[in-house]
Amino acid sequence: MAENENGGATAGNGAQPSLNVLAQYVKDLSFESPNAPNSLRARENAPGININVNVNANPISDTEFDVNLTISAKAGADKDVLFNVELVYGGVFRVSGFPKEHTLPILFIECPRLLFPFARQIIAEATRNGGFPPLMIDPIDFAQMFQARMAEEQARAKVQMSS
Repeated sequence: MAENENGGATAGNGAQPSLNVLAQYVKDLSFESPNAPNSLRARENAPGININVNVNANPISDTEFDVNLTISAKAGADKDVLFNVELVYGGVFRVSGFPKEHTLPILFIECPRLLFPFARQIIAEATRNGGFPPLMIDPIDFAQMFQARMAEEQARAKVQMSS
């Protein structure tokens, strides 16, 4: 990247790099409390909560992408499922002016980082509306998730090449 006359970075084509959120939406939201009302009673020990996070991105055009942040959380005590919540929260982003090699990190790190606070709030409200304390998910390191995903894909590619 070069610098423009104002000291800002520009892509090789002179365009100012930009990341714009064009839309945000709930694609899928599910909350289940299969053992209610028994699951709502007070417990001595805090339930175990298993949280899974995934990010997917699909191109809409050359510069627009649909990024989906999937968060699922399952809470259980002993053998009982207290609740199971799953959210697929999407955003349409315009990514322009960046070098091609920056596109994947932008889509899998920056875009979900922008979506996460909204998804976190939806999960918290769903669990609260289900009769439980709001589930406040800790911040997620999307850069670490992206690096792990890239390492996994490289390892998979090596295995396929050696077979």
